Amino acid sequence: MAAALLGIAVMTLDALIVNVALPAIGRDFGNGMTGLQWVVDGYALMFAALLLSAGSVTDRLGARRAFGAGLAVFVTASAACGLAPNLGMLVAARLVQGSGAAMIAPASLALIREAFPDSARRARAISIWAAASSVGAAAGPVAGGLLSQVSWRMIFFVNLPIGLVALLLLTRTARSPRRPAPFDWTGQIAAVTAMGALTYGAIEAGAAGFGAPLVQAAFGLSVVMAAVFLARQARGAYPMVPPALLRSRAMGVAAAVGFAINVGFYGMVFLLSLYLQESRGLSAPAAGLAFVPMTVSTAFISPTSPWFAARFGARMPIVTGQFVMAAGLAILSLAPASTPTWALVALMVPVGAGGSLALPSVTTLLLDRVPAERAGTAGGVLNAARQLGGALAVAAFGALVTHAAGFHDGLRFSLLLAALLVLLASTANLLLHPAARL
Repeated sequence: MAAALLGIAVMTLDALIVNVALPAIGRDFGNGMTGLQWVVDGYALMFAALLLSAGSVTDRLGARRAFGAGLAVFVTASAACGLAPNLGMLVAARLVQGSGAAMIAPASLALIREAFPDSARRARAISIWAAASSVGAAAGPVAGGLLSQVSWRMIFFVNLPIGLVALLLLTRTARSPRRPAPFDWTGQIAAVTAMGALTYGAIEAGAAGFGAPLVQAAFGLSVVMAAVFLARQARGAYPMVPPALLRSRAMGVAAAVGFAINVGFYGMVFLLSLYLQESRGLSAPAAGLAFVPMTVSTAFISPTSPWFAARFGARMPIVTGQFVMAAGLAILSLAPASTPTWALVALMVPVGAGGSLALPSVTTLLLDRVPAERAGTAGGVLNAARQLGGALAVAAFGALVTHAAGFHDGLRFSLLLAALLVLLASTANLLLHPAARL
């Protein structure tokens, strides 16, 4: 449990720790919005694209071995990020870092699934796991702002001691069961290409416009490769994602909820990190500290999710959390440019609190409906949807603020879109009943 918590915390911390440091990175390397988007999305893209196979690899290698391998790659890539001499090398190292994180996420869930066979105890353990994930994500901007005062490179070096402690703890865990099977190379290549082309098209649209031939070609390639991926999973002998999972209503609802929550959360943190520094004139530490109230709320709200689920049913905290998050995003989107900074800080709290209330119950509901040997795969699909949502939020919202008349106009429109998406996901969850156990 301790190893899993440290792994998931440092993994989610790194997804958002760079946001507040983006202006400093841009000044050092002299790059604009497109380059900075790739610093964020290089990590999120590989994270999302490899999570699908990472889940099945976790089942095949065993959670303990997969977790250790992913953490070792993550720590090594973090050192490379901190030593990067230019933006190209930094983005390349972020891609490798994301591939390590992709292995950590499903393996950490599988470790918990093995350690807590009892459903009630597992629900409490997952709520703690989700709290560590939420706090890591929400603390990212805070840590990024403080560490970047020394150097933006410190935001990557901080991963080294945490990762080494987690690896030491892992040596004291029992061996995990394995389910050997061939690797689905066609499906993995199709997934990476589809997600990469989609993210590339969204980012480049900010510079070239959505009508540019290269952008449209990227979107077209993404559609074609997504179709190849689905066909491979349906007809392949050893699919990364079993067809039963793809057809599962519980899996579909969980993926939609995770996608929408990360669009709102990651998109808001990315935009407000830039807005508070570039438009409001806050320093990096001050911008990071603006996220502290939201960070604290996630730590306190996430552990309450199992209690609400036990008392009112699993869907109650999921739907309620999403409605709260959508309301926070909508109010933020309507806030005028003259809104005091303290009010913006307060309005971020329901966004983080709503997501941290919903996610533990989404994860528990999903894992309760899959057998133990499919826990890694199911966790991979859920987290792939979440990370794809975060990557696309940064890509699309960055394009929108670039083309808007002003940063504030683009910010407002982006947050309103995120609120509508979260509201749609919560409505779908309210109307659809979870499927039976797989």
